[in-house]
Amino acid sequence: MSRLVYVLNGPNLNLLGKRQPHIYGYATLADVERDCRALATELGLELRFHQSNREYEIIDWIHDARETAGGIVINPAAFTHTSVAILDALNACELPIIEVHISNVHRREAFRHHSYVSLAATGVIAGCGTQGYELALRRLARLLGSDKP
Repeated sequence: MSRLVYVLNGPNLNLLGKRQPHIYGYATLADVERDCRALATELGLELRFHQSNREYEIIDWIHDARETAGGIVINPAAFTHTSVAILDALNACELPIIEVHISNVHRREAFRHHSYVSLAATGVIAGCGTQGYELALRRLARLLGSDKP
């Protein structure tokens, strides 16, 4: 089984650390990527880390992951609540998928309580800040049969 994990990030996450830090914190997406890469090395995982504000790019990466990866970590951001197309792409994958949200979406506006992505996700992590990415990688390592922590 592939040890390659795609970490996919949706719209506005390029502004992480600058946009609404009272909700999302001060860590940047570069900080998240650095921490994910360090943990992936520890867990024996290979990482592809992407961010886009364009729905079609995220769908293309999901299609790539379907052919090459062992799993997907996805923070679809606002596409969580709107994208049937991303759901369809994820449903075409026979991979473990961990959905990540930095904030606790269930303590926010009502429209954020619904996730199309959750319908395809193996697991969902919300409200753990950027540490949610690390938790997701640890879970995927376990699902992929890692003998590491």
